[in-house]
Amino acid sequence: MGIVKIRKSSGTPKYKQIVASIEESIMSGALKKGDKLPSLNRIKDKHSLSRDTVLTAFNELKARGIIQSIVGKGYYVMSEDIAVNKKVFLLFDELNSFKEDLYNSFLTGMGENVQVDIFFHHFNYDVFSKLIHDNAGDYSHYVIMPANIKGTDNVISRLPKDKVYILDQMHPELKEYPSVHQNFKKDIYQGLQEGLSLINNYNKIILLFSKKHQPKGILDGFKLFCTSNNIQNEVIDTLVNRELVKGEIYIIPDDKSLIKVIKKIKENGLIIAKDIGIISYNDTLLKEIVADGITTISTDFNFMGKHLAQMILNNDFGQCENPTSLIIRKSL
Repeated sequence: MGIVKIRKSSGTPKYKQIVASIEESIMSGALKKGDKLPSLNRIKDKHSLSRDTVLTAFNELKARGIIQSIVGKGYYVMSEDIAVNKKVFLLFDELNSFKEDLYNSFLTGMGENVQVDIFFHHFNYDVFSKLIHDNAGDYSHYVIMPANIKGTDNVISRLPKDKVYILDQMHPELKEYPSVHQNFKKDIYQGLQEGLSLINNYNKIILLFSKKHQPKGILDGFKLFCTSNNIQNEVIDTLVNRELVKGEIYIIPDDKSLIKVIKKIKENGLIIAKDIGIISYNDTLLKEIVADGITTISTDFNFMGKHLAQMILNNDFGQCENPTSLIIRKSL
């Protein structure tokens, strides 16, 4: 008997019968990892099916990570774990402590029988494009963190629209996709407004901002806050050769720069909060302890990961702004 069995009288769609046949062959040991499957045309001709029917079945098995296609050679068994019912492509910009929290909460939220493969583009368009191009068609869902890379919509359009979810940073050209994202402009503006009484104790507020790595919304929200409250301000892109002056308060989005500022403060015999204020972006356990506690404006990354998992499991195609709050500690 062949690998694929089709019952004409069955009410089960033909492509589902193909999927079930291959699953049964793997469970029985008739097919093992590395074995080649019958070709699309062979199955089509033998069972008088359309090529699209066979391709639909194979694409479902590919998306679950059970089979893979090799150009010019055909389809092969990739995994004998047929319990996997979802295979998720997760594309992050980079890995850090709060992204790790997001990743772990997402995995927990997805539950069992789900395979999640994580990739990183490191804010590089070419890497971003290649990763999506190389993995198109191989996953049941695609979760993509576009960061502030321009032109991502053209790359993402290669993927099935109903399988894509946008994470963390939302671009206007991606608004047609479901998402869990931050509203960076609103979040930093509201966070700074909440801390206005403490910020007014300083003479000048300084934003350390990298166009390559930071969302433009942070810059827009910062400028709006300073203009609305008539606060002296400055935007810088590096701490190199920067002299710290008493009465300044720094907003620092990245953790490496945070450590550098704390080190500079100590080297210059200054006191955190009294002489130099600090507001960091994105909370971590370390920031609760360092320098007796660093004030942060932070989204809830655990909620972000959990909510994203719920959306995928429930086939929810909505858009959600993730909650953000100001956490006041002794650095102000």
